[in-house]
Amino acid sequence: MVDRRLYRGSSAEERRAQRREQFLEAAIRVYGEQGYRHATVKAVCEAAGLTERYFYESFSNSEELLVASFQAVTDFLLEELEKASASASGDAIERTRTMLQAYYEALKDSPQSARVFLVEISGVSPEVDRAFVAALEAFGALLARTISPHEGGGTTDDPLLRAGVVGGVLHIALNWILGGYTRPIREVVNAALRLCLVLAPGGRNPTRGRSV
Repeated sequence: MVDRRLYRGSSAEERRAQRREQFLEAAIRVYGEQGYRHATVKAVCEAAGLTERYFYESFSNSEELLVASFQAVTDFLLEELEKASASASGDAIERTRTMLQAYYEALKDSPQSARVFLVEISGVSPEVDRAFVAALEAFGALLARTISPHEGGGTTDDPLLRAGVVGGVLHIALNWILGGYTRPIREVVNAALRLCLVLAPGGRNPTRGRSV
């Protein structure tokens, strides 16, 4: 008897991975529409088109699914931001501007993911808070590497300063979202860029001598 049985060309592990992806996609939709605290496991299962038996095959509880869905959103977003920065022309400030533009555009284009990333993750439990802090640290490190590539990732290694800058970038996003995206995105990007310059050598003005 073999350890892995194939069914319609896919293994049991592949089918399980596919079901997990369905749950993650469904969770992002449901949490984005209803809010994590109002969503039930049943609602996520219905959105995924799967039974609760399959839910508990991949997740021990809804909190574990929240962390997993948050990490999926975070990983995708950071990957897209790195691509945006790498493809941008100009100096470090222009690459940072391009990355911030991509960040805010992604939040506007994917409001459900934005809600999971910015709202639903906050204050659920210590484990969830640790996932959020880890994401902030990764985002802060990416911003620092981009705006100050020749300074080893910023002019300071102070993690509190990086966390403060990222927290400001996120609060700008929340203010923009709650205001119905009425502020032009270039104004949002410039506000965040001025904040990010704390991590840059010399504290240059991002708008001086530039058209925006």
